[in-house]
Amino acid sequence: MLQLLTFLVEKLSLLSNFKLFESSWSDCEDRDQDRDRYAQRGPHPSLRRGDLLEVPRTLFTHYGIYVGDNKVAHLIPDILPVLTNDQQLISSVITHKRLILGCVYRCATVRLDTLEDFAYGAKIVINNMDKMMKSQALPSEDVAKRAEKLLGAIPYSLLWYNCEHFVTHCRYGSAASRQTEKFCECLKSIIRDQRSVIVTGLLGIISIVCFGIATSTTLPTILIPFTLWMAG
Repeated sequence: MLQLLTFLVEKLSLLSNFKLFESSWSDCEDRDQDRDRYAQRGPHPSLRRGDLLEVPRTLFTHYGIYVGDNKVAHLIPDILPVLTNDQQLISSVITHKRLILGCVYRCATVRLDTLEDFAYGAKIVINNMDKMMKSQALPSEDVAKRAEKLLGAIPYSLLWYNCEHFVTHCRYGSAASRQTEKFCECLKSIIRDQRSVIVTGLLGIISIVCFGIATSTTLPTILIPFTLWMAG
């Protein structure tokens, strides 16, 4: 029992220090050094067409490409392109409900929004990835043109093609996402810990005790711990 409690405390501690889908192209010191060019609200003199912008969100970091005239091209989940062709309605600011339904339906839009709507009140960090990427940034005009070429509805995947994949493809020529890599590393560490087998087995037994023996309770109780055991 002590081992189980230790296991749960370790994983809760890990998750409490792990900001879901947070960018980690550099450590804290690197991020502090790179945050020397900011834009908050409205046009900013240091912004250039083709700049890669990032803003913190509650659970992740959101990315976009500045294309000039106070506009940012960014990929964001959206359900409306599936439901209507009304471009005026689609171009309105995306609500949380639209975003969540877009994630579920796996549909997104590469769209142009104002700098203010993109920032949503947060500080913008500019070109923070340049020192961490192996590839050199493409010419600024090429970056902006790549982003503009992809405007419109596009399939979405939280792990395989999100806003970070979009901007790295535009600026560096290859799509990558450190946020999802970090998330997968966290999952791997949990799966590899054999105590996960014991925890999931106990949870399965508890579900059988509470809800009775049935296919919906018995099969997960057997298959999930077995899968974790083999994966570990």
